Amino acid sequence: MSPFADHFSKRSGDYARYRPDYPPALFEAIARLAPARGRAWDCATGNGQAAAGLAVVFESVLATDVSASQIRNAVRHPRIHYAVAAAESAPLARESVAALTAAQALHWFDRLRFWEEARRVLAPGGVIAVWSYHGFHVTPEVEEVVHRLYRDVVGPYWPAERAIVERGYQELEFPFEPVPFPPLVLEKRWDLAALFGYLRTWSAAQRYEATLGRDPILEVAEDLKTAWGSPETVRSFGWDLDIRIGRK
Repeated sequence: MSPFADHFSKRSGDYARYRPDYPPALFEAIARLAPARGRAWDCATGNGQAAAGLAVVFESVLATDVSASQIRNAVRHPRIHYAVAAAESAPLARESVAALTAAQALHWFDRLRFWEEARRVLAPGGVIAVWSYHGFHVTPEVEEVVHRLYRDVVGPYWPAERAIVERGYQELEFPFEPVPFPPLVLEKRWDLAALFGYLRTWSAAQRYEATLGRDPILEVAEDLKTAWGSPETVRSFGWDLDIRIGRK
């Protein structure tokens, strides 16, 4: 396995608790497009959110990640088999999966090698779906503080790959037959403590803390509390999903 930049293992438990869920409509659409509903591969599964969605509509799911810590904290399901493996080298036979997903992860890959691996393991007519999200919609007051955290506090600590996410994957090469897909929104309802937990899962927040030895969220915590109001208040969050779907 090749070396990788591990931005998430330290807070893998928080990552499992505080990342937004993917809508069932996403996985239902992938299953409808796939040539069969036998086996799917969720690459760079993280805490297994996408794998769990695939397990509802496919008979079995291989979920891989280079982080053993993420795998240990991933959601369990009888149809999901977890393995520690790189995106560019899957423990899969040629043409053995009907669908392949990479959720909020493509920007970390050696893409040319990953595309080759995807074409190797996908069955004829198999479907690949890659997606990302960034930012969220909540209230203008909360968004203003979070944007300041993103830009001014942890901004210098974002990995270079973050720019790919900010541009929504649309400019990337994608060597598959494109499949049109309607817009989708991720949704979550959180109190203030859950928002803090989510912000601490940012890769830049973890790099800031590792470098400077302090929690960057504390830099804006009081302003966030003011913008939020009562900590027990639960608010609705929404993220726009940037998705590319193609067929082999």
